[in-house]
Amino acid sequence: MPEFCTCGAQLPPDALFCHKCGKPQRDIPAVERPPETAPTFAPPPAPAQFAPPRPRYAMPVGFRNPIALRTALFVGVAGGLINDILPLVAWLAAGFFTVFFYRRKTHDRLNVAAGMRLGWLTGLIMFTMWAVVFAAMGMSGTLATQFEERMRSTPIFGNDPAYLQMVRSMTSGPGLLLPLAFGFVVIICLSMAGGALGAKSVGGD
Repeated sequence: MPEFCTCGAQLPPDALFCHKCGKPQRDIPAVERPPETAPTFAPPPAPAQFAPPRPRYAMPVGFRNPIALRTALFVGVAGGLINDILPLVAWLAAGFFTVFFYRRKTHDRLNVAAGMRLGWLTGLIMFTMWAVVFAAMGMSGTLATQFEERMRSTPIFGNDPAYLQMVRSMTSGPGLLLPLAFGFVVIICLSMAGGALGAKSVGGD
């Protein structure tokens, strides 16, 4: 490397340029720059697919379910008012319509067990109404009088004293417990059967 530039200025050691005239004092190798590449972008994430909503199942049906209680009370009272016309059909239909109205109100799915519990609630309300009326008629003697009149008009029984005595014992006092127990079983079973039928038909399962 020269100690003096062509302009006469003294150069410091390892000088690349003259500090006076700016003349380069040695060749500087060109630095090879890597080729520029187009920036790459990651593809946007695929949009999340909409998963269908999970089916809703009914909350436990029982005395702690206010919607179930209100529905059973409404249908049970309606069924209790018409059970004198078609008692067996009314008790069966009451369980079915309790499931129908509960399903329409909540849009919950009902399995057969839930439908039977709804029918049981409805049947319990209808039995309570029926039992109060039945017991009141039995204690007042009206029930025994009605049964005796029907038996006298039936050729099979006629005026048989044994049958009349049996009717009096079953329609008054402690004898009322037997028809009440029989009515409880029939009403509850038919209402539960109607609830199970409703769950299979409109319960959503």
